[in-house]
Amino acid sequence: MNGRKAPWVVGPRLRTAGCVPRVAGLPWRSHCNGWIRGGTVMGGPHVGNGVAGVVLLLASVVPGMGAEVEAVPEIRPGILAGYLEPASRPDSTVLVPPPPAPGSQAEALDLAVSARVSTLRDGPRWRLAAQDAELHFPEAAGAFACALGFAVERAHTPRLHRLLRRILADAGLATYGAKRRYARQRPFLRNGAPICTPESRAELAEDGSYPSGHAAVGWAWALVLAELVPDRADRILARGRAFGQSRVVCNVHWQSDVVEGLVVGAAVVARLHADADFRRDLEAARRELASVAAPPPDRAQCEREVAALAVASGAPWPAFR
Repeated sequence: MNGRKAPWVVGPRLRTAGCVPRVAGLPWRSHCNGWIRGGTVMGGPHVGNGVAGVVLLLASVVPGMGAEVEAVPEIRPGILAGYLEPASRPDSTVLVPPPPAPGSQAEALDLAVSARVSTLRDGPRWRLAAQDAELHFPEAAGAFACALGFAVERAHTPRLHRLLRRILADAGLATYGAKRRYARQRPFLRNGAPICTPESRAELAEDGSYPSGHAAVGWAWALVLAELVPDRADRILARGRAFGQSRVVCNVHWQSDVVEGLVVGAAVVARLHADADFRRDLEAARRELASVAAPPPDRAQCEREVAALAVASGAPWPAFR
């Protein structure tokens, strides 16, 4: 991650007029309830203040298509606004049950999986988990390149690139209701072991572990990408599950955090399909992929990814790697 924090910081970190939401693990962390629309903060404690530092993306052109990609405001540097307003996002406090109770069989499973994945530390799967922790673009766009069979780059697939960036905000922020309610302690605070992104340790320590924002985002991305590239759906979905499982390998989430993060991610995608702007952008990305020859992924990187994912990551069932 080269010292950069996740978009929401192991949770997300949103920066709007005078307010810095906190959420570890995601690129924004939200203690403030405002959202951005049309360059103005709507709702929350800073209504009418405008947006400090809102940056509009420069319009880019799809090669061979001649149509510009519409600019979208950023909710914090590098993080585009999502499609859903706060009231429209799935409510994670309703979607997911409370985290495993102390002494329960479910907690025992979390502890057992955490102990099992500790054997992967400093190996290929650990290094892949560190790569998967990166939610900033353009780096984050590479997570699914091998599964897709092509690289997602703003220069060649700007509509798909923007679609993924906007989904990031919706899926990540949807986990925060439950994160704040349960404030579950992360594994590394309990076992004292290293994490794969030591530069984010302090912020993650302040952010609730349950459910996993990274898992929600990765699964939301996987579901949408599988819809756009159905002939590679199995590989894409498998990579989406592995992306979430990387958080367990990294020692920053429990297994149950990841499982419930997938639930939130799926709920977000279901809700997005009821949003006209999302449906428009989804179809634009589909047309783009049908008309643009995107470059292939890096072969050496794909070989390393395959080797890393061939190692079971400690989950109690094989599909999670």
